Amino acid sequence: MTPAQTTRLLPQAYRPLFAHADFRRLLPALAASDLGDGMSVVAVAWLAIEIAPPGQSGMLLGAALAAYALPGAAGALLFGRWLRRLPAGRLLVADSRIRAVLLGCVPLAWAAGVLHPVLYVALLAGSSVLHAWGNAGKYSLLARLLPPDQRLAANALVSSSVSASIVIGPALAGFLAAVISPAWLIGLDALSFAVLAVQVGRLRDASPGKDGTDGKDGTDGTDGTDGTGRKDGKGEAAPVEADRSAAGLQLLRKQPELLGVLALTWFFNFLYGPAEVALPLHVTDDLHAGAGLLGLYWALFGAGAVLGGLAAGALRRFPLWPVTLGIVAGWGLALVPFGLGASAPVTLACFTLGGLIYGPFTALSYTLFQERTPAAWLTTVLAARSAALLTAGPVGTALGGPLIALLGPRQVLAASGIATIVLAVAGAAVRAWGLRRVRTPSPG
Repeated sequence: MTPAQTTRLLPQAYRPLFAHADFRRLLPALAASDLGDGMSVVAVAWLAIEIAPPGQSGMLLGAALAAYALPGAAGALLFGRWLRRLPAGRLLVADSRIRAVLLGCVPLAWAAGVLHPVLYVALLAGSSVLHAWGNAGKYSLLARLLPPDQRLAANALVSSSVSASIVIGPALAGFLAAVISPAWLIGLDALSFAVLAVQVGRLRDASPGKDGTDGKDGTDGTDGTDGTGRKDGKGEAAPVEADRSAAGLQLLRKQPELLGVLALTWFFNFLYGPAEVALPLHVTDDLHAGAGLLGLYWALFGAGAVLGGLAAGALRRFPLWPVTLGIVAGWGLALVPFGLGASAPVTLACFTLGGLIYGPFTALSYTLFQERTPAAWLTTVLAARSAALLTAGPVGTALGGPLIALLGPRQVLAASGIATIVLAVAGAAVRAWGLRRVRTPSPG
């Protein structure tokens, strides 16, 4: 079958993308790096358990998972003054090269017998320090490569690649971990980022100066917009300033409902962190199973999340706040059976259901912001939202290690679920109080 015949089999919205040579080269490299990260969901945790000193697996596991994410949050907040001036392609290449080199050192150090836990955490932390900027560069690069009418379809394909990696990556890692060390799986992740760096460097539109800019003019080096193709209300390019997040937070303080959505999302992500640390140790310590079962948990969760995300459009017929709170409570309920000593088949079913329930949450959260935010401020408010949420998951993950040492993995999973249910109830109570306050006329 020729490429032209293959293109005709695609839905109409996606056909122009595959006629674009640069996008056609970029998409497989992005998919490979997504798959590598999907495998690392299992590999990073499993290697931490293997190299941890006796009795310290929970602490090292929490530190490793936090190191794989938290420095990216710090990098997003600390390096904006310098990195915001770089072109999108250069940001993506820089992140990919750093991840390729430092993640590639993990299997080399393991093979040499010098992979000390401190070195392991340091390599993971260094590999993620620019990852938030690399992700921003990825979507800005798509905006530069493609005309506005093709960007939505491109974003959908790239986002679907991430979702698919959650399904395929952990399952593949669980299978391969029975044959090779998880250190080599992290090496495969490093190789995927090396390929991505090479492919982005080959793109004609990724080279600085193509449009007469080199990223030194105060823009992001893309198309003269804020990285999403939007213009501000005066028809000029919206500046990419470091203090836009601060301005967005000031606006949020004047919008109690949006501030409530942000607080709910932050605590939801924070309470998810300990569960992410506890699950691998639940598999090893409580179920006495191997990496294959851990991969199956994440694969089923990812499959449920993909289906739930696709179903988000149907939920638009329902009030968004009650549905969002219901998702928070539903995820918490899915974790409670872990603490009751349920068997692996039961908890696998619960984790799948949890993914299905969780799937629409991000889309609904963004929709609430889009509907309640003035159009001229939407980009600024979303930037503030991202800056605030960068810390939630990693902080919760870092807390998971000490909690497991104190309570045990099964109890931490249950505690995370119960705390999440309490969060949903508290959110519903605050929401009801706010509505009553609005409806009650002030005296006089």
